[in-house]
Formats: sequence, C-alpha cells, structure tokens
Amino acid sequence: MALNAPVLVLKDSLKRESGTKVHHANIQAAKAVADIIRTTLGPRSMLKMLLDASGGIVVTNDGNAILREIDIAHPAAKSMIELSRTQDEEVGDGTTSVIVLAGEMLHVAEAFIDKHYHPTVICRAYTKALEDALAVLDKIAMPVDVNDRAAMLGLVKSSIGTKFTGQFGDLIADLAIDATTTAGVDLGQGMREVDIKKYIKVEKVPGGQLEDSRVLKGVMFNKDVVAPGKMRRKIVNPRIILLDCPVEYKKGENQTNAELMKEEDWQVLLEMEEEYIKNLCAQILKFKPDLVVTEKGLSDLAIHYLSKAGVSAIRRLRKTDNNRIAKACGAVIVNRPEELQESDVGTRAGLFEVKKIGDEFFTFIVDCKDPKACTVLLRGASKDVLNEVERNLQDAMSVARNILKNPKLLPGGGATELTVSAALKQKSSSVEGVEKWPYEAAALAFEAIPRTLAQNCGLNVIRIMTQLQGKHANGENAWVGIDGSSGDIVDMKERKIWDSYSVKAQTFKTAIEAACMLLRIDDIVSGIKKKQAPGASAPKQPQIEQEGDADNEQMIPE
Repeated sequence: MALNAPVLVLKDSLKRESGTKVHHANIQAAKAVADIIRTTLGPRSMLKMLLDASGGIVVTNDGNAILREIDIAHPAAKSMIELSRTQDEEVGDGTTSVIVLAGEMLHVAEAFIDKHYHPTVICRAYTKALEDALAVLDKIAMPVDVNDRAAMLGLVKSSIGTKFTGQFGDLIADLAIDATTTAGVDLGQGMREVDIKKYIKVEKVPGGQLEDSRVLKGVMFNKDVVAPGKMRRKIVNPRIILLDCPVEYKKGENQTNAELMKEEDWQVLLEMEEEYIKNLCAQILKFKPDLVVTEKGLSDLAIHYLSKAGVSAIRRLRKTDNNRIAKACGAVIVNRPEELQESDVGTRAGLFEVKKIGDEFFTFIVDCKDPKACTVLLRGASKDVLNEVERNLQDAMSVARNILKNPKLLPGGGATELTVSAALKQKSSSVEGVEKWPYEAAALAFEAIPRTLAQNCGLNVIRIMTQLQGKHANGENAWVGIDGSSGDIVDMKERKIWDSYSVKAQTFKTAIEAACMLLRIDDIVSGIKKKQAPGASAPKQPQIEQEGDADNEQMIPE
C-alpha cells in the first residue's frame, strides 16, 4: 500500500471545519445576530416585526422576544440567543445590550486571531477585564432608597424608556412598581423576594385605552358565578372559602356494578347521594361564607343548596389563581370540607364583584387589606399592542424586583460602559505581557453600547464618541452619558436615567463569558446524524400537562 494514501477518519457525510476558519465563522455569526438586534437599543429604537410559524405577527423590540422567534441554523448564533434568554430569566432586562456587547467583544477579538494570538490568551485577558469592570461598577454604584417613589420611577422608566410603551410615560412604570411592592415578601435582613410569576397575574383585556390599565388591590379572573340568576354578584366584605375538592357525589375509583333487586334500593341510593352532598354543603355553610371557590366541580344539587343559603360559588378555577386569591384575602385552601376551620376563611377582601368587560365576565376580588398578590389589568386597542405592553411590563417588574433585592444604581445612557472603558484603558498600561492588547480591546468593546445609542438617535457618532471619551478619560465625572431621546451629552443624575446594578453586572458577566466560550471553539463537526434514528418513526407520545404549565397561557386557543 502506498505510504501517502489519505486516511479517512471521519465518515464522508461529516463536514469538518477547524482552526481559524471556525473562529471567523463563529464571529461572523455572532455579529450577524448582534446586528439584527442592534437597532432596538435605546429610546429611539426601531421595532421588529416577526411572522411566526403559525402566521401570527409579533411586533416588538424586546431583544429576547425577537431572538426567541427567529430560527437559526448556525450553532454559534444559537448560543448567542441563549444569552439573551439567560439574561431575561436572571434579571429580566438588558437582553439587547447583552447581545450587542458580546457581538462587539467577538468583533474586536477577530483582529487578534488574524495575528495568530492563541484564543486562551484572549480569553484570559477578557476575564481579567471582566473582574476589573465589576470592580469599577462597585465603585460608581450608588445606593437607592427603595421607599423613595420618585427614584424608583426614574429607574423603572429608564428601563421602559427604550420600549414601545415609553410614550406613555409613567403609566407602565407606576403599574410595575405598584405590583412589585404589593407582592413583595420580606425575608428579613433587609432582603425582599418578589415572586413575579406566582403572585402577579397580568390579565390582558382588549378594548378600552391603555390609560385604563391599573393594578388591582386583589385578584381578578375570567370566571362568572355558577348560577348567574340566583347568586349575588356583588358582596361587600365577603367571607371567602377556598376549596381544592369537588363538591359532588364521590364516584367509585373504578367501574363498579351494583345489582339492585328491589326498586326501593335505587331510591335509597339516590337519597344517600343527596344526603352526602347536603352534609358537605352543611359543613361549608357552618362557617357562613359569602363566596365559595373550588378548583374542581360543583354538582347541580350543591349549587342549589349554596344558592339557597345566599352563597355565591365559583367552580373549576385554576390552581394558580386560587393560590393568588388565598394570598390576597388571607384564606387557606382547604382540601376536605370536614377540615374547615374558622381561620381558613378569608376575610381581608373588601369587595367581591362580577363585572362584564367587553363580552366576558370577570370576577374581581378587590380592596384587600395588605394583599400579598395582585393582578395587573391591562387594557389596550389590539392584541398586538397588549402583548407588547405585557412584555414591557414584565421587564419593568423585573427591574423593580431587582432594585428591591439589591438597591444599588448605576448611570444609564452608556455612561457606565464609558466609565468602565476609561478605567480599563488606564489599567491596561499595567497589564504585563501579551494579554495587554486584548485587554485594551475589551476596554474598547464596552463602548459599543453608547455608540449604538448614538447611532440609533441618528447623531454624528464619531464626534459624540470622542467628546464622551474626552469627558471620561480623566475620570472626573462618571455620570456623563447620552440622553437617548434628544441625543445630547448630559449628566445622567439630572436626567434620572438609571440602570439597576444587578442588570448591568449580569450583562457584563454573560456577554464576556459567552464571548470567551465562542472563541474557544476551534472545531465544528456537523452532519452527525444523517440516517433516521431508530425509534424516531414511533409516534410521539401525547404531552401531559404538568402542574407548572397549567398557568402558561399558551394552552388556550385564541
């Protein structure tokens, strides 16, 4: 056999790229993702319109929402999308800046790869830059008083200023702050935990104007009382009992056949059923409730007994909604009517009322004393508008939550990034060895954020950037940045353009770590599965809905 015959290690169907080619491809892909999103940063941002698979339209400029919708083939780009997802889950805001920053970090690394720097060297410099950047953040951060409403408003507003609802000024910011302060739970040691997913429900009702949106001191849900004609639809200071069990005759666990010899036995059976339900209702009525809510079914007979006693009843409520009612009015959800106690009755609600909004009935349990859960009622002209407003509200509530958890502020408008950049530039002179150049490049990369802001305002980017760099170079005022709507260079303190510390820190960490990860890839092997995997042809099992997804609104067909 000839000595120089090529050895085939990999199968023919596999495609393998390695070395610098991969680095370039990855960087290109990451930059492409960053460019999609770049125009959505800042108050003068553009919106993106996406058609999803089912033909629905999403109009948004929330970085995460955009990337969630696009299908991407390139593996490196996929991991960029993960970034904005993590950011959204972790702190809820800054999804756009993460990607712009990561894209920029990779872009400046490209030059070094061309010069045959080793990727690990670049990564090492980047991680060093990250540590120093976080140190700078700690230095310029400024504590904020959580109870100072104006400061909180300013903070939340700068998060939403970049969104579609920015035009409505304080409206959404107010909603977000109200909701999060209501649902906050003190953990002690000055820590507060706000569970947005569990205890703040956003109800979107098309119709009306955005100005009609409000935070209810209590809960609302899309249900009517069971017997509309007979039961009261408005009760002041109701006593509420929450059940987790069906109020109907127990059916056998499995199929039972009973053979009856006598006609009377059948009568007896029916009477026993009635008796059973009567007892159940009697146990409930012992506590003189005004409203009984159950997650399961209510039989006709039970409805009759309850309405005769003048009690309104609501059945088949979602578990999560029931939990919210419990939190709002101080009731305890009871699993068996026999075990009811006086302490389980919720009395803190001020008003129970069923209202018709649009063409559906909604139940309101409002005016609660010190509620621990609340509902945000959003009104708006169309479904698209509502969805966008809801996304913005989510961001705003996350920001408010972050401040409650970690009350520190940083300047917005690109000022933080410029300060970090200036500090890193000064420090780079003391960095030894080869790592010095990538370190400096990382410092420059931070300027991507203010630069993008300037671009989106349509300013003369070069002039503005040099002015800003000059202002920051001697480090005297860390708070000078771009006012995104007018494009002036101003002091962020006066304009009340803030960012929360946890968002910024998380942004920097995520962006740099991701950039390092993508740089470390030097080999892509694709086309591993060409054949149909065994078992892939088997029909997919129907998906069983878990406890957790029951609350996600996707289940309900529009």
